Amino acid sequence: MPVLHTLRRAGAVLLLAAAALLAAPASPAAAAAAAAADEPGWTAEPAAGTAAAVRPYFYLAGAPGTVLEDRLALVNTTDRERTVTLRGADAYNTADGALAVRPATAAAPATPGAGSWISFGTATTVTVPPRTRAVVPFTLTVPPASPPGDHPAAVVATEAGHEVAVRVHLRVGGPALAALTVEDVAVRGRGRSAVIAYTLVNRGNVALTPALRIRADSLVGDAPAPPRARTLPVELLPGQRVELTEPWPGAPALDRVRVTLTVTAPGGARAEAGGSRWLVPGGLPGWTGAGLLALGATTAAALYLVRGRRPDPGPAPDAPPAAGPTTPAPHHELTGAAR
Repeated sequence: MPVLHTLRRAGAVLLLAAAALLAAPASPAAAAAAAAADEPGWTAEPAAGTAAAVRPYFYLAGAPGTVLEDRLALVNTTDRERTVTLRGADAYNTADGALAVRPATAAAPATPGAGSWISFGTATTVTVPPRTRAVVPFTLTVPPASPPGDHPAAVVATEAGHEVAVRVHLRVGGPALAALTVEDVAVRGRGRSAVIAYTLVNRGNVALTPALRIRADSLVGDAPAPPRARTLPVELLPGQRVELTEPWPGAPALDRVRVTLTVTAPGGARAEAGGSRWLVPGGLPGWTGAGLLALGATTAAALYLVRGRRPDPGPAPDAPPAAGPTTPAPHHELTGAAR
């Protein structure tokens, strides 16, 4: 029996050790190996110019009807060759303001964007040998009737399910207009989870980096300070709309608030809009308090109106004349005798 008990204890210890090993986080080396496995093994970036400067994206500018040229660099960092497919794509803002490119499988838009103006000629598929850097030229042909302003696009490289997009910032010559609107302003949530929601729309023809300032007013007390003025981490492309929120952890618990948003951007763009809402705690007590608050506000308004509409009594009537000696009226005695 003692031997059996010892074996059982040894088995339990081995099971616990195995469980600990399975639950332990992966070592840094293992994590690095896993991350490396997710990498495509190649890179795509703008080829360095004559000054050998690193460019984060392509910047092209020209008048309508112009043919512009640039080069894409593909670098194979692995020990096997890579076959990469190249294409142009339109760029746009997602609903939360991030930049994205139109998928190759998406239906063609009614009005083709700048992505369709990019051509790699016969080099739409490129084979890059191991440990090699290949430079691929491409052209961007601006249609003669293109409107002025920014036309966002990207060069997209794809291989074995991995996709790398390099942005193309294209400016077509002509008048530039910076214009935007702020819409659908609302306060959502309550307490520390309250947020100010709004929509920004780029009504101009150039990309904008907007700055936001918020003012809050309350019906009863002093509204706690909303988020401070700041430049938004969003590049708003022409014709795009994004839906954003600003946290407001200091929102009042029981009050009617109105928030006014002022948005500006370089180039003279400016817009302002507001929204209001009753903020009440959850549950019956909160609604009861809100009802009493609304009743008090209504009563105060009614008293103000009643006082304002009270009729004017007008000037005081003349005082009666002062008393003085008077002549008594004649007294006729009735005797019943005929005269």
